[in-house]
Amino acid sequence: MKKSQKRSLTIIFSIISAVYVLPILIVFMNSFKANTSVKTETFKIPTGDSFVGFANYIKGATFGNYPFLQSVGNSFIITVISVALILVCTSMAAWYIARVGSLFSKIVYYLCIFSMIVPFQMVMFTLARTADDLGLNTPVTIPIIYLGFGAGLAVFMFVGFVKSIPLEIEEAAAIDGCGPIRTFFMVVLPMLKPTLISVGVLEIMWVWNDYLLPYLVLDRTKYMTIPIHIQFLRGSYGAVDLGAIMALITISIIPIIIFYLTCQKHIIKGVAAGAVKG
Repeated sequence: MKKSQKRSLTIIFSIISAVYVLPILIVFMNSFKANTSVKTETFKIPTGDSFVGFANYIKGATFGNYPFLQSVGNSFIITVISVALILVCTSMAAWYIARVGSLFSKIVYYLCIFSMIVPFQMVMFTLARTADDLGLNTPVTIPIIYLGFGAGLAVFMFVGFVKSIPLEIEEAAAIDGCGPIRTFFMVVLPMLKPTLISVGVLEIMWVWNDYLLPYLVLDRTKYMTIPIHIQFLRGSYGAVDLGAIMALITISIIPIIIFYLTCQKHIIKGVAAGAVKG
């Protein structure tokens, strides 16, 4: 590739990166402004009377009767349990699908693929009622629903990677006395590490930022997640404190951005190792 082409690509990708990063910077910048300044000086750096320091963060964290730290805890519990369930259950299912190769396993695989194209809006009202009837409206039980919605992509990526693992490795483990469970957890699962990390990163970003599913399913008088807490950050007569909202949005996105930047190389590696080889 010529130097001129490399320079052009660098400029193009720099512009694209700036387009994606700019909204995050605007949110972070407005989190230090007074409410009126957020509305009138959205794109200006906070200075003088518009700069309120960390007052918005304190106001957002102490607003209303529901503690913000409890919302953070609920989001953390839901994310950890959901992602753990998705990784363990879908990796085992993918191993079964890839190794058995029966008609039943093929049907299960294609049903998982089909679930990826079904819009959530088609099932959300029925899901909300069913979840309430089954008692799936708590942070500990809602991960079961996330498992159902997150299984499609995870199974698709895991099946592709499992097919690339030589069958002789598992046969050697069986000769050494390993049963199916020990073979999976001691031999197959460690080899799935690239795809485990990539699927885990994608699922964490989805579950942590999800608003609609917890809003429909959770009992909001008892449980809130961070996105729901931000949505309820309103004063009397529907007044909205934009500065406090920007502060809480900043708190919610910083951990996931740091996590993504730390693990982003594994996403590319896992997709290339799984989906392409599948």
